[in-house]
Amino acid sequence: MVQLTGRGRAALAAVVGGALLASGCGVIGSGDSAHQQVDLRSLLPERVRKAGVLTVGASFTAAPVVYRNSRNEPDGLDPHLAEKLGGLLGIRLEFQDAGAFANVLPGLLEGKYDVAMSGITDTREREQGIGKDGTQVNPGVDFVDYFMAGIGIAVDKGNPKHITSVEELCGHAVTVKKGTTHDDLVLRQQPVCARDGHPLTVMETDSDNAAIENLKGAADAFITDYPKAAYAAQTVSNGAAFEMGGPQLQPRPFGIALRKDDQQLRDALMRAMNRLITDGTYDQVLTDHQMTAGAIQNSVTNGA
Repeated sequence: MVQLTGRGRAALAAVVGGALLASGCGVIGSGDSAHQQVDLRSLLPERVRKAGVLTVGASFTAAPVVYRNSRNEPDGLDPHLAEKLGGLLGIRLEFQDAGAFANVLPGLLEGKYDVAMSGITDTREREQGIGKDGTQVNPGVDFVDYFMAGIGIAVDKGNPKHITSVEELCGHAVTVKKGTTHDDLVLRQQPVCARDGHPLTVMETDSDNAAIENLKGAADAFITDYPKAAYAAQTVSNGAAFEMGGPQLQPRPFGIALRKDDQQLRDALMRAMNRLITDGTYDQVLTDHQMTAGAIQNSVTNGA
């Protein structure tokens, strides 16, 4: 149960998709009936019940989803949801700093923490452990999905380069965080732009803050999750520096990541997330962070 204060409720206009796909793509979460409340703690693996702690790997580089506040405490949507999950499960969720986002899933697979919760987009490639070249690079991970977010493009105020889509990045410099789906997206776009004779320059960083500094300088656009891009547009220089370049693109679920052999823990977390959704706690957390546009109707596993 992470203690949260000062939850960073800066304005955020996150125009992201509403309902999470619950058709055939993954295991649909089961809620509890009004007459039978399952003891969620009893569903946890014995090792977790005995420890009373679930360690959570995260990269504190992505406000408003996960970051450190002015008191150096874990803050944002993910820690707040983790606090509520811990309350239902009768355990403490303890966040650990994985450093750069690119370290989060490798750290999980190496056993450095029990789960990862860091605004991680659930993709088939991550589920299956498929690398950028299409080959198997690791065993893959399972996800408990809890939020929907698309891709956002932050640009200079007034959008002087008229960038509103990935295709319009050609001929420009874009900054992006390493190890993300957005990094993969722009790297795939690079050869397309080169063939058209309008090279795309990609400036990779380890954090959103570094990407924002690039956008203040040589970069023409910052590609990230829509809520994070919108947060930067709303908060940097009190909203005077940047704006959104077009609508959100390709909405996908965020998920809590787990190792494939942790199915019991995965299913317990899914049940707990659905309890938060049905009892209204989930909506309140999203409201606190002004991120209700990304709400899902029910949590599923591997819903990419």
